[in-house]
Amino acid sequence: MAEDNVKHIHIEDADEAEKQKTESPEAEEAAAEEKAEGEGEAAEENGAEETAEAGEEKAAEEEKKAEEQESERYMRLMAEFQNFKRRAAREKSDIHAYANEKIIGELLPVLDNFERALDTKSDDVEGYAKGMELIFTQLKTALEHAGLEEIPALGEEFDPNVHNAVMTEDSDEHEDNHISKVLQKGYKLNDKVIRPSMVAVVRK
Repeated sequence: MAEDNVKHIHIEDADEAEKQKTESPEAEEAAAEEKAEGEGEAAEENGAEETAEAGEEKAAEEEKKAEEQESERYMRLMAEFQNFKRRAAREKSDIHAYANEKIIGELLPVLDNFERALDTKSDDVEGYAKGMELIFTQLKTALEHAGLEEIPALGEEFDPNVHNAVMTEDSDEHEDNHISKVLQKGYKLNDKVIRPSMVAVVRK
């Protein structure tokens, strides 16, 4: 009886061994598949991590490149601004230095004529006076070209903006509050009063 049990156990063990032997290729295949899947998932995770790292590196490089471009642009703008300031200062200096160049150029012929007139030794008073008149006309023309304009005064109504009344008088030739005498002519330069006319005004 004990021997039968022993044999039965051995038979069952043999069946289980055979069954395990029969099922082992499938189990191995399943295990291999699970292993492959695990390795694939691990590879995907590693690939995702590498892609993320590469993306971060690329983003950092692009940010660095953008910062360098912005810095270069800023430095270029600063250099252009400095050049502009130097150029503006130089132009301003030139304007102050040569602002009167044009008017001086027109006055030089007048100066030449004055020198010629002063060097001339002649008893011809009438001719000398005529020469002075021509020089005066030449001088006045040069100043007018520069923007000088005489302020009308004699017989005009008094205007405190352009006239300076230094005296009043009664006059039958002019109306009340009108200018009867011009003691000193006034002038404008490009419509700006640079010297008001010194006048006498009629008060009745």
